[in-house]
Amino acid sequence: MEALSGTYTAKKTKEHPLRRDENGRKETGISIMGEAGKPALWDAVAGAVLLFGAVISVLAVTALFFYVVSNGIPALKEVGMGEALFGTVWKPVAADPRYGMLQMILASLAGALLAALIGMPIGVLTAVFLVEISGKRAAGTVRAAVELLAGIPSVVYGLLGVYLLNPLMYRLELKLFADSPAHRFTGGANLLSASLVLAVMILPTVINVSETAIRRVSPDIRAASLALGASQVQTVFRVVLPAARSGIAAAVVLGLGRALGEATAVMLVAGNSVDIPLPFHSVRFLTTTIVSEMGYSHGIHRQMLFTMGLVLFLLIMLFNMLLGRSLRKGGQSG
Repeated sequence: MEALSGTYTAKKTKEHPLRRDENGRKETGISIMGEAGKPALWDAVAGAVLLFGAVISVLAVTALFFYVVSNGIPALKEVGMGEALFGTVWKPVAADPRYGMLQMILASLAGALLAALIGMPIGVLTAVFLVEISGKRAAGTVRAAVELLAGIPSVVYGLLGVYLLNPLMYRLELKLFADSPAHRFTGGANLLSASLVLAVMILPTVINVSETAIRRVSPDIRAASLALGASQVQTVFRVVLPAARSGIAAAVVLGLGRALGEATAVMLVAGNSVDIPLPFHSVRFLTTTIVSEMGYSHGIHRQMLFTMGLVLFLLIMLFNMLLGRSLRKGGQSG
């Protein structure tokens, strides 16, 4: 038995030789692709593939940005930045064309921010429910509903908005402005309808990202808060959510980007009319203008549509920087 044991030990030592750590102590290391202490070929290959994917992602964003800039900046030089960004008249095919984007920029901002104000609390509270309160059965039901929301095409949201939401908004509009002869009735196709549809559309993104951020909060933080006498609700809102604020901020950015970039659903429910972005006004977003006019545009008109894309790109970057700065200030003050 001893001889067999010695033979087995020698064979095992030969297959997995001992190595020394930085303190000089012996340790055994096993590589899934080769002997311990030798570089694994597949590890190097995997690292190269991951690096290639990261480089491709960066190059794609960089190429997209420079393509939009190269096509949009010439129009700004010819039309004038003041006229393009602060003009209120958009008539690109008139005898005397005008390219003012201000009302569409404001409509896009107002629609995205209003959608975020409606959708963000619902999304974050749903994520809190999934992580902190619900049981497995309830969580499975909610997640199935969230996945279904994420899989519904944009045009379906738009159609549901046209046939379900717009009539309700029109009834509300009739009650609110029955004695207002100056009001232009929109049939329910207005900024508020578009914001409500966008709020529903950003829910899957907000819920999934917020849930991931909340789950990453250490259980020790929750246990410490409960041990100090805080209730579960106090622990969630005063300890867990502040600890997950960076992930929730990422959900805000992604939700705003989703709302700013939506076109099809907004085109169906917002009325597609260039006007001041008030809740019961028919409005047009930057994205809907690009989608509806790109097919027949040419020359300066087409370049101005690329300028709209550049404005959308810069708005997302601005939101990202502002949220990042606010998070840094919050971390320093905390």
